[in-house]
Amino acid sequence: MTELCRGRRVLVTHERLAAEAVRMLNDNDVDVLFSPPYTPSDELAEKVARWQVDALIIRQGRITAPVIAASRKLRVIAKHGVGVDNVDLKAAAELGIPVVRATGSNARAVAEMAISLAVALLKELPRLDTSIRKGQWLKPTFVGRDMQGSVLGLVGFGSIGQETARMARALGFGIVAHDPYGREAIKSFDAAAERSFEELLAEADVISLHCPLTNETRGMIGRAQFGKMKPGAILVNTARGGLVNEADLLAALLDGRIGGAGLDSFAQEPPNPDNPLWQAPNLIVTPHVAGVSHGSTRAMAMMAARQVIDILDGQAPVPRNLVKLDECATA
Repeated sequence: MTELCRGRRVLVTHERLAAEAVRMLNDNDVDVLFSPPYTPSDELAEKVARWQVDALIIRQGRITAPVIAASRKLRVIAKHGVGVDNVDLKAAAELGIPVVRATGSNARAVAEMAISLAVALLKELPRLDTSIRKGQWLKPTFVGRDMQGSVLGLVGFGSIGQETARMARALGFGIVAHDPYGREAIKSFDAAAERSFEELLAEADVISLHCPLTNETRGMIGRAQFGKMKPGAILVNTARGGLVNEADLLAALLDGRIGGAGLDSFAQEPPNPDNPLWQAPNLIVTPHVAGVSHGSTRAMAMMAARQVIDILDGQAPVPRNLVKLDECATA
């Protein structure tokens, strides 16, 4: 039984929060409560109601309207990370509850995963690994692809996209980017890199997604887009699963329209064990952990905790971290 001895309470939708963040919250008169990852919404709402929490720190699971409405004391929802498609933003806005994110806290970690997936697929590591395990020795016939001179197309050029661009350029990739809301950032990086979405699809050897899931971006990569990609192109998604039509991706992989895909996120999480995608060749999948490293986990926790404390103390949310209602994505 958690001892509640402070004047304010925050519920974390996970079993852990960085120890430094817990201490900072405790030192600022905030008790820290926990609920296991992916707790069903009705159970989460019951906990929020029982404890009448002042704040939520969101790690995993859906934050529905009943969860948000369950505590009359709730004053802030802080994301342990940046993606907020699992939060009912409309419900929060109707109750005047700000939703804030930890902007930039995991940019390096996600960029590292995006680059790792891209390089592994460009170098055909899944196929080479499988062939050896099957007793095949491809050395006499295999010719690999080069990073030097390959083109990386970034869809979304926020903090993660920019970090990915810097790392990829150092490896020899050419960079093209598309982001209608980040044109100034692209121009600052390299004015010659900006492309329309259609141009990027046609030019890139590797396409890496770094945009939020919104009504505008849901399903932005599907059959039509796969048909416009270069033969052998690779898709990497370390953003949100709903950006990609998974059935169309499977078809594109099976018939060889694209050369491979690396996915760190899925339309349904966790995905079903019998997901048809698992039969696809040259596919690498990871369990939505791109942003989870020792450094990023601490940074996300500290930023979330700091924002909870500040808002509970009466300060206004930092504008760059305040989530806008138009980021709400409906199913």
